[in-house]
Amino acid sequence: MIALLDCNNFYVSCERVFNPSLRGKPVIVLSNNDGCAIARSDEAKELGIKMATPVFMIVDLIKKHNVQVFSSNYELYGDMSDRVMRIIKSFVQVVEVYSIDEIFLDLSNIKYQSIEQLAIDLRQSVQQQTGIPVTVGVAPTKTLAKMANRFAKKFKKKIGVHYAATKEAINEMLTVTEVGDIWGIGHQYEKLLLLHNIKTAFDFVNTNEEWIRKNMSVVGHRMVKEMKGIPCIKWEQTPPPRKAICTSRSFGNLLTKKHQIEEAVAAFTASCAQKLRKENTVANTLQVFVQTNPFRHEDKQYFASQDLHLRVPSNNTKELLSYAMRGLNNIFQNGFNYHKAGILLTDIVPSKFIQLSIFDKPESSQQKNLMKTIDKVNRNFGRDTVRFGSQGFDKQWHLRRQYLSKAFTTNPNEFLTIKI
Repeated sequence: MIALLDCNNFYVSCERVFNPSLRGKPVIVLSNNDGCAIARSDEAKELGIKMATPVFMIVDLIKKHNVQVFSSNYELYGDMSDRVMRIIKSFVQVVEVYSIDEIFLDLSNIKYQSIEQLAIDLRQSVQQQTGIPVTVGVAPTKTLAKMANRFAKKFKKKIGVHYAATKEAINEMLTVTEVGDIWGIGHQYEKLLLLHNIKTAFDFVNTNEEWIRKNMSVVGHRMVKEMKGIPCIKWEQTPPPRKAICTSRSFGNLLTKKHQIEEAVAAFTASCAQKLRKENTVANTLQVFVQTNPFRHEDKQYFASQDLHLRVPSNNTKELLSYAMRGLNNIFQNGFNYHKAGILLTDIVPSKFIQLSIFDKPESSQQKNLMKTIDKVNRNFGRDTVRFGSQGFDKQWHLRRQYLSKAFTTNPNEFLTIKI
């Protein structure tokens, strides 16, 4: 059996853990630069606020119903996610972290009084130790577990668990699941299936497999097999190494000065380098790019990028910064209102496979230890506690986060205090 544990309205739930007065109130969390609603409490959903609705379109609704608005606090959400995942891993050894708020669990070799009781205990432990409410769906395959999780959210809110171990339990959720809500069915496939009067997951499962293979390729055939209880999706306990790493941001304000963009690019480069070191990989190629806002028709438009090939593959922030600054210097032009910049690292390989020529020197142990120390300090005391001078302290390029809550779990200066 496989379980999918999903944190309910995760970003909103994280905010509520440290501000209990938000419970029962409509709450939304906004995307980068406070643009769109990307997380909504059940109360906000009931008001008709849709996912990805631009915030400027619902200003009156927010005022009328006193909707509580928050900017995305990624530091808080990431730390809370780590805490949830650690609790789950203390129960189950074989897991696959699917996203920041979802994790698959392999329950096939678990010795417990009952699988359903395990799901209930998991849910209670996470809520008790972190304050985050979760839902658990249990079924024979990943696709069915995903469906069981959705079924529990919709029809078993109080229990928060759906155990689809029997044919009757599986058919119950197949019958009430619309075809467009099947994991992996996109908009185009949904239109195709509805056109052929296939309206529910139950209809889909009972459709001729040859027709599905012909019209939906091997992907659709795999889906129907999964929904018949035959596992077809592989487990990825360890995520495959990334082929590319990108850090890019739209600026909180339009920028015109080169030194401001240099600070942003330096920060993006440092972030990419840290990700490389975390995965024990190095990059062979660095791309730097800048652009104006294509939606500001009153502005002159400009986009430019440059690829730079490293002499020796590296994950050293200092080395990557030298290439990034060189590239930016080549593409920057005065007279434009810059809206966005970014760094893309490609040709990534494991650090143990670095190829050197007879003229190249390997990175010194002193440099490696320096990077390890910087990563450790920033991990313990917050991101960018230690940084390179080129990253600067100018806040003008930072994301607009007008409604940002505190870093309750990662910044000692912002921990909650209790007066006795």
